[in-house]
Amino acid sequence: MATSPFFQIDNLHAALNEAEIGQQAVEVHGALVGLICGGIKQTNDAWVQPLLELINDGQPLPHNLQHLISELYQDSVTRLSDPDFGFSPILPEEEEPLSQRVEALSLWVQSFLTGLAIIQPKLNKASKDVQEVIQDLANIAQVEIDVSDDDESETAYVELLEFTRIAALLCYSEFGPDLVDPKQEKPALH
Repeated sequence: MATSPFFQIDNLHAALNEAEIGQQAVEVHGALVGLICGGIKQTNDAWVQPLLELINDGQPLPHNLQHLISELYQDSVTRLSDPDFGFSPILPEEEEPLSQRVEALSLWVQSFLTGLAIIQPKLNKASKDVQEVIQDLANIAQVEIDVSDDDESETAYVELLEFTRIAALLCYSEFGPDLVDPKQEKPALH
């Protein structure tokens, strides 16, 4: 069962602080999703070492933090492979000031692109659509943090968030595992 983003971000933030890891929860999630969308093998914890390299100089994590990130990994894979597109970046809630949410989105995108590039070093060989999306994400990663708390800025943020969500799904569909619809019947052997 998927857990709520608010629950995960708070627990992850607390566990990172307790372990004195210098990464924010949104950065860890962005990097993790980047690795997944880049096509890292989804068996035998192949994602663990590359993520450790990104967030903790390759050093092991305390057990409780590793367990929490493992749950986040499983949740992210489930959401990315959901045919109903249940995936969304884990970011601060709407109640937080817009400037904090914009900064968090920028950090998430930066980390996503880093994770993606580690697994897919030849992004220039990707489809034209994915190359364009990656360029747009690079621009989002550099978005201006000083924003007004008005309806126009809120609308722009929501559009950037939705674009980021769709961009991650596009990368996952291009680089991720071949998804088989379990509802499709297997052909009968005669």
